[in-house]
Amino acid sequence: MSSNLHPMLNVAIKAARAAGAIINRAALDVEAVRVSVKQTNDFVTEVDQAAEAAIIETLLSAYPGHGILAEESGSEHGAKDSDYVWIIDPLDGTTNFIHGFPVYCVSIALAVKGKVEQAVVYDPTRNDIFCATKGRGAYMNDRRIRVAKRTRLQECLISTGFPYRPGDKLKAYLNMLGEVMSQTAGVRRPGAAALDLAYVAAGFSDGFFEANLKPWDVAAGSLLVTEAGGLIGNFTGEADFMDHGECVAGNPRVYGQLVATLGKYSKFAGAGDKAVVRQALQDTPAAQEAEEGAEESAAPAAPAEKPTLKAKRIKAGESAAPKAPDAPF
Repeated sequence: MSSNLHPMLNVAIKAARAAGAIINRAALDVEAVRVSVKQTNDFVTEVDQAAEAAIIETLLSAYPGHGILAEESGSEHGAKDSDYVWIIDPLDGTTNFIHGFPVYCVSIALAVKGKVEQAVVYDPTRNDIFCATKGRGAYMNDRRIRVAKRTRLQECLISTGFPYRPGDKLKAYLNMLGEVMSQTAGVRRPGAAALDLAYVAAGFSDGFFEANLKPWDVAAGSLLVTEAGGLIGNFTGEADFMDHGECVAGNPRVYGQLVATLGKYSKFAGAGDKAVVRQALQDTPAAQEAEEGAEESAAPAAPAEKPTLKAKRIKAGESAAPKAPDAPF
């Protein structure tokens, strides 16, 4: 990386590389990694925890007066009342990681009085550093990056994240996905939102949308997108989206078209739009069945008269990750 980076960004890059080294070492023998389940389809590994500890140690060694908001440890480290808060996802894409699917990253952002000013997304499998300082542009390694120039949605590649927790609105998501798929050249679901946003910033994809996101999923990526000339907000296009749990990003033209499609599905949509969506959902039997199936699998299993294949599948889903020989579940 070039030497004229902001000092705080240099520290963040050092922290991201330390975490990446831990992740890469563990990836050499992913079967031996201990995995536990936070909730259905939501995993945490000892690697997430070790990577997070390395990041926090690096940041607080340099800036002991700063605050921390991290995925695994929340805000138990760092100063509680600082204007400077580091927002950390030590391993975005844990489910990919525990399967050996090489799409995951480290995400670190610095918010000053609630606004993101420094951002790093590090892809340890490709050794790619995406970084940005507010007002200074976004970079991938040593190269300045810009969002893609495509403006016609039918030529665009859009990334997304699927709902995977019980209670996620699967039916509404399937409708959204169907609308976006029918309007675009393709939809991808790589599995790490921070990296998806970095790819929008670099122009590798034209846009991104996902619901049920946390601040550490999107903080760093949001600055990468805006510093690369893109826009990011919630589904109705409000820029103050970090705590809204929904996110859409793209170059300004693509962003506008995605908001036009996704806005009615937003938690912040007007009553009229919400009524339109409710009506549409009642008219889609396939989506209805899919959501009923998801709700059934999320509900505590009632004692069945006799075991069925469906019941067995639900049980397997709850037991989570591929078992390492000595992993305690």
